Amino acid sequence: FSFFRFDIYRKVPKDLTQPTYTGAIISVCCCLFILFLFLSELTGFIATEIVNELYVDDPDKDSGGKIEVNLNISLPNLHCELVGLDIQDEMGRHEVGHIDNSMKIPLNNGDGCRFEGHFSINKVPGNFHVSTHSATAQPQNPDMTHVIHKLSFGDKLQVHNVHGAFNALEGADKLSSNPLASHDYILKIVPTVYEDMSGKQRYSYQYTVANKEYVAYSHTGRIIPAIWFRYDLSPITVKYTERRQPLYRFITSICAIIGGTFTVAGILDSCIFTASEAWKKIQLGKMQ
Repeated sequence: FSFFRFDIYRKVPKDLTQPTYTGAIISVCCCLFILFLFLSELTGFIATEIVNELYVDDPDKDSGGKIEVNLNISLPNLHCELVGLDIQDEMGRHEVGHIDNSMKIPLNNGDGCRFEGHFSINKVPGNFHVSTHSATAQPQNPDMTHVIHKLSFGDKLQVHNVHGAFNALEGADKLSSNPLASHDYILKIVPTVYEDMSGKQRYSYQYTVANKEYVAYSHTGRIIPAIWFRYDLSPITVKYTERRQPLYRFITSICAIIGGTFTVAGILDSCIFTASEAWKKIQLGKMQ
């Protein structure tokens, strides 16, 4: 007999329960409300969220101290035989006319050129620039007006919920600039890591950019213009982690929805029923 006292789910006697139209309406509304909240929680549980964090480190230690660069730029008024890529950095690298993994596509019946290159740079401050320095004969008035289609670093990272400056110079149009002007793009490169649900990591780089254009002179006269990309690396790494809501949190939310909804509905139904009974007694009192 004493064991039954531990039953906290005791049944309410049938003579203490009374079905009402109000209770039926509230019950239907509760079921619909619970269904709506359940579907909302289920959608949130199935979907993934992106959590980001910042820390100081070199995330891609297996890269050998290199960063892959993808450059795609059009110079509509400069012949392809004049266009070249030069790379310099503080480790002493000085390469003029880099040609590995690069391609030149003639434009405007050969009067212009589209340069596409895939190359690597060291993880130290430096620059790479598009110029005529590697040409066998320097032109008198090279036209450096251009359009940048793509400049990106590291792995290609296109994730729906991640919005960043991975290709900040895309669409940069300098066709209306002074043809004899040099262009300086000052880049601050930020290492970025994306970790998916399986734990696989991809390494990319975002960057901010500032630019200026100018016609440079020295004591010997006007300096041959070029398109400079001067870069430096930030010590801060941005990490995006793909996560899904834990199962225990989903179950807790569902229990809270069901229990909370029925508790509030019970209080509401009790208040309405009590007010209705009191109103009936008042009416009967008035009739007497």
